[in-house]
Amino acid sequence: MAYQAKKIAVLGSTGSIGRQTLDVIRSLPDYCRVVGLAAGNNLELLAEQIAEFRPAFFNCIMPVGGEKSTFRRFKALGGAYLSPEQMAVQPDVDIVVIAFPGAAGRDAALAAAGAGKRIALANKESLVAAGALITAAAAESKAEILPVDSEHSAIWQCLAGEKRPPRRIILTASGGPFRNLPLERMRDITPEQALAHPSWKMGKKVTVDSATLMNKGLEVIEARWLFDVPVENIDVIIHPQSIVHSLVEFIDGSVKAQLGVPDMRLPIQYALTYPDRLENPALPRLDWHGISSLVFEQLDTGKFPCLRLAVEAGKQGGTCPAVLSAADEIAVELFLGGRIAFTDIPRLVEQTMEKHVNKAHPAIDDIRLADRWARNFVMETVEGKG
Repeated sequence: MAYQAKKIAVLGSTGSIGRQTLDVIRSLPDYCRVVGLAAGNNLELLAEQIAEFRPAFFNCIMPVGGEKSTFRRFKALGGAYLSPEQMAVQPDVDIVVIAFPGAAGRDAALAAAGAGKRIALANKESLVAAGALITAAAAESKAEILPVDSEHSAIWQCLAGEKRPPRRIILTASGGPFRNLPLERMRDITPEQALAHPSWKMGKKVTVDSATLMNKGLEVIEARWLFDVPVENIDVIIHPQSIVHSLVEFIDGSVKAQLGVPDMRLPIQYALTYPDRLENPALPRLDWHGISSLVFEQLDTGKFPCLRLAVEAGKQGGTCPAVLSAADEIAVELFLGGRIAFTDIPRLVEQTMEKHVNKAHPAIDDIRLADRWARNFVMETVEGKG
């Protein structure tokens, strides 16, 4: 079957999701073509990607003092230097992959939504902080927001063809590396231990969020916006095998689940090729003879307060989710830098939320202001200035 190649901009191309997206694109050369690449400060890898894919547009964080030489280096490879927001609205872009971690992808997601693009969204924080604004912009422009997270991709696939809203969405969580660790030992967790996820290969920030279960809390808020389901109708259950990626319960009591190998390339490909399903020999398949049982466990919210904090923020809405997300981002950086303990992450997030004055119906500038305030508050608290 002949396809017209989809022109794709990958924002966050040198991160974990970005690299896996390019793996999928390499395996589907007749279906996907890279026209834009944006990265952080991993300039060597970005140079390799630009040399391989020859995109029309590129972006990166220029090193202080070396801006001119870096710019000349990348221009020699070809392409125009555009901001991620500019790249997201280019007429020659069919699909915008938002793979930047944290708040970095928020403005690009909003721009792409306003421009009516198909958005393959791997950045939770975009919808967490600005879900009302992004979904409203997408509805007005007829943009499509297609989830890349395995859990939300699973829900999306389970809801396909259904005419009535679900009774309940059930997100699965592996439980991370510390689900069986006694509470009294949580404070002694090191960054190296937190980054050793038992199921998934991810970037540092999302891996630590998975260890605290903040990641699952952010997914609850994201699911609220993706599927227009109240936070109260979204549950979380521990599934350490990471084979069932999520479940959907319907009004008649029926439950659908989506299963697959824990490999992010599967939901990435589905978002890039939807509504088609393409054969890809590079993608793994479940070995049903090796699965003797599927295990589900109740979540211990007392040991993982980040999930509770995220659910509370989701219920409050307004600027509260943006504050939650920003505070967590800084707290995770401080933990990885050895400046705070693992258990200080939820403590700092909760303190920040308690001090924040919520604005119920924020504009994008209100969200940016709340984001900056939360980051500053966490830093000042740690430095003893708060």
